[in-house]
This record gives sequence, C-alpha cells and structure tokens, in this order.
Amino acid sequence: METGMISEKNSVAPHHLPAGKLFSPPKPSMWEDMERNGFVQPVENRPKLSEAEAEGIPLIDLSLIGENDVVSQIGNACRVWGFFQVVNHGVDQEKLREMMKVARRFFGELSAEEKREVRRDEESVHGYHDAEHTVNVRDWKEVFEFAVDSPYLLPRPPRPNYHSAASAHELTEVYNLWPKRPPQMRRICEEYSKEMEKLGFKLMRLIALSLGLPAHTFEGFYKTQTSTVMLTHYPQCPYPDLALGVGPHADSGALTILYQDQVGGLEVKRKSDGQWVRVKPIPDAYIINLGSVMQVWANDKYESVEHRVVVNSKKERFSIPFFFNPAHDTMVKPLQGLLSDENPARYRAYNWGMFDASRKLSNFKKLGFKNVQIDDFKISN
Repeated sequence: METGMISEKNSVAPHHLPAGKLFSPPKPSMWEDMERNGFVQPVENRPKLSEAEAEGIPLIDLSLIGENDVVSQIGNACRVWGFFQVVNHGVDQEKLREMMKVARRFFGELSAEEKREVRRDEESVHGYHDAEHTVNVRDWKEVFEFAVDSPYLLPRPPRPNYHSAASAHELTEVYNLWPKRPPQMRRICEEYSKEMEKLGFKLMRLIALSLGLPAHTFEGFYKTQTSTVMLTHYPQCPYPDLALGVGPHADSGALTILYQDQVGGLEVKRKSDGQWVRVKPIPDAYIINLGSVMQVWANDKYESVEHRVVVNSKKERFSIPFFFNPAHDTMVKPLQGLLSDENPARYRAYNWGMFDASRKLSNFKKLGFKNVQIDDFKISN
C-alpha cells in the first residue's frame, strides 16, 4: 500500500529539492520541472483520471468476529481482491484523531530546517523523507516514518542486491528520530502504534483461521518485529495525469493497515481484469491489504495485489499506513500446514531482514539493477 528505510546520504534523485520546499508546485508552463526532478511516470503507468470506483472491495464488520461468517468473508476477500476494509475494529478513535492532527501539523507547520533535523539517512533509517522512489520513479509525497519497537535489529543493506536465502550476519540497531514539535508527537505516535499492533494481531488470527490454520499460527514470527507506521502527505499536484503519489507496487511485508482521509486516491489493480479501480473512503474504516510475505506463507492461496496512489490538483491528502512485519531473522517460506503432495511449496525460504533492507534501497534512489522480488524465490515446476 502506500512503503524505516535504508539510504545512502544524499543519494536521492538528481536536482533534489530541499526538504520542506519539495512541493512548491511548478508553474503551469513549467511541467518539465516535474520531469527534471524525477516525478513523471512512464506513459504506461500514468493514471486515467476517470478510473472506476472499486465498490466491490469487501467491507467487513469486526464486531461480528465471533461468527464464522467473518472468517469466511475475510478468506473470500483475500482470495478475490487481496484487499478489504474493516469497521468496528476496536481502534481508539481519539488516538486516531490525534494522529491525523499531528500529521497535519508536522507537515504543515515545520520549517525545512526542522524537517532536516529528523531526516533519514544511512545511520538513522527512520524519520522524514521527501524523495522516495517506486520502480525508479520519484513519488509525489513526503513522509515521516517510525518503528513500533525502537530500537530493533535490521541487516545492513546488501550490495548490489539480495538473491540468497542465507541469514543476515551484519546487523545494525535502528532507532526512531523525533522532532521537537508538534507537542506530544512522540506520545501520540507511540500510543497509536500500539492500537495498530493490537488490530494487526486480531487480523492475523482471522487470516490464519481463513486458511484453515490455528489462530495463533503467525504470532511466533512477531516475538520481535520490524513493523513501522508512516505519516504520509500527498500535496496538491499541478499535473495529476503525469505523476503518482506512489507508483504501482505490491507491499513486500506481511500485512498493511491503512487509514486514509476522505480525499481518497488509493487504487487497486483488480485481479479479474487488470483494471485500476479506486477505493472509496469510508469514514472510520481501515483498508487492509496482504503483502508478499503473506503470499509466500499462504503458498499463493492468497496474493499480494498491485496498487498505487493517484494525486489531486485541488486537494492535499493524508494517510497513515501501518506495515505489520515480522522479526528480521524470520525465514519466510510456505507454511507447513498448507503443503501436501498435491500442493508442494512454491517458494524457497528467504531471510526477511535481508529482503527488506534490499527493497528499501529503491525508495531513496534509482537503482542500477532490478530489485529483489518474491518471484526470485519461486520454485520452477
């Protein structure tokens, strides 16, 4: 859905604009500035502003969690869409409102210098960033990301790429960076992250049951975790037909839980026909999507679906994704309970921390090589 990061200091797109000044919109006659700064999407990825609305994405009421029908609804949503929305999810609404307020204040009130004080780099991989890339094209957004558990261990990014199932040997401790203001930002963010963690475990239990597995199947992968929360701001864009807030991608982790404001902009690539369809914002609902780790665990019974974020020429947009990801030393492979002679493993095992570190490189700069994908671990039949 919309993706702590690893970077090289100052290794961002050419003509990098200063933090806090990135989204001074270019003049209408100067759209070439967008291309020079790396925002213009290839023709095949440019959005059609009349995309259909994805009314078919399931809306699931978690207050009915004791009923078997909820498990079957989630299973069907995972098979057909790879996405669903949930209401009556149990998240403290006051904590959610505080998070949205602090996001608006952080992006709207802090100066460029204040943002630079909490800027991500190779040593501090969480914090502020305004030059993320998706598939080597710069995203029209700025973000502030923090880890649920801080510090946590993460492998140093490999060079030039990771295509091995070997465990990571060189680890670094990852810490959060916090700005001096808005007031209480750290408390608000940390309290909200615990709400997300609770919802994440609730959903993982339901997904396990939908696969015919014990409810607590996934919990052993989360004794420590590499989960993060990302405050995301998509400013108004003068050329929304040329740029994307986030380019087409599938999330690399296990599960993403997204709250978006009422402006909207998330689009999902429908599995049945490849059509891009827009996810209609529903007040107080969370959007859930499966990541590539879940696809491997499920041995392709469920899939991580491609999605993107379109931008708006008239309105800014805010969203808060939570990326629920396992411990760095997790060896990701199809779950034994889903395998049989008729359904053998479709993937080789890979180390999550190394995979994650390699993937994150491309958020900061254009790579001179194709980034690692789960297909690299696919077993040929």
